[in-house]
Amino acid sequence: MQAIRSILVVLDPEHAHSRALTRAKLIAGVTGARLHLLMCDKKQNHSALLSLLSSQLYDDGYDNVSHEQTWKDSLHESIIAVQQAEGCELVIKEHRPDNPLRKALLTPNDWELLRQCPCAVLMVKSERPWTGGVILAAVDVGNQDEAHRRLHASIIDHGYAIASLAKGQLHVISAHPSPMLSASDPVYQLSETIEKRYREACSTFQAEFDISEERLHVAEGPADVLIPYVEKQCDAVVTIVGTVARTGISGALIGNTAEVVLDSLEGDVLVLKSEEAIAHLAELALS
Repeated sequence: MQAIRSILVVLDPEHAHSRALTRAKLIAGVTGARLHLLMCDKKQNHSALLSLLSSQLYDDGYDNVSHEQTWKDSLHESIIAVQQAEGCELVIKEHRPDNPLRKALLTPNDWELLRQCPCAVLMVKSERPWTGGVILAAVDVGNQDEAHRRLHASIIDHGYAIASLAKGQLHVISAHPSPMLSASDPVYQLSETIEKRYREACSTFQAEFDISEERLHVAEGPADVLIPYVEKQCDAVVTIVGTVARTGISGALIGNTAEVVLDSLEGDVLVLKSEEAIAHLAELALS
């Protein structure tokens, strides 16, 4: 989190009280990051409100604040254009769940933002303070390739950083697959061998990142089911998930897990991307 020098705060024209701004103030208060307030609206002028919010932030001790109003073809494209222009390392936006019918007909704007934004995105879902709460980091310990290792390190680093600024505690969830009789590798045919393999990988992971046994949650099943389950068990205030670039699969860079859990989780969600994904998405944003 200390590497975050500039935060883009997306404000909602329809909701004056901004949970996103509350989170941005907490992070900027510790990191000293610049805050850039953004209102995406093509109908109404919000310059007076933006000026008022900026001056209030300045009075509160945030002396590096800027703001703008803009609109491109869509909400997520507007946000990404400003993120690229301002060089922000973090986008903070409040997430309000879409109704099921709308979700069935359209890809929600927040899903598109998670998929296409070339930086970390914090979706704020709750007014609950982070202070003293549990920070839940979701990793795939079974994936040991270099890209996943770097992403895991980033997820855990962010988890420790948030736990430090919130004076909370970091917990880690790792889901492993259920046995498949059709699997060509015998390792994936027996529950015991899968569990054993994951436990061995977890031991290495725990030693590397200093995660104690009581703060590690390993379970069998789909990640999009287990992550919300463990979040409720731990009463986590924020959950961190990550994605590795899958070049060549259009629109699937984020993978389904972050999208599915976005509405299932009760607390805030921080989505991180691998270096490869960020570079690829930045190229797409420029094209």
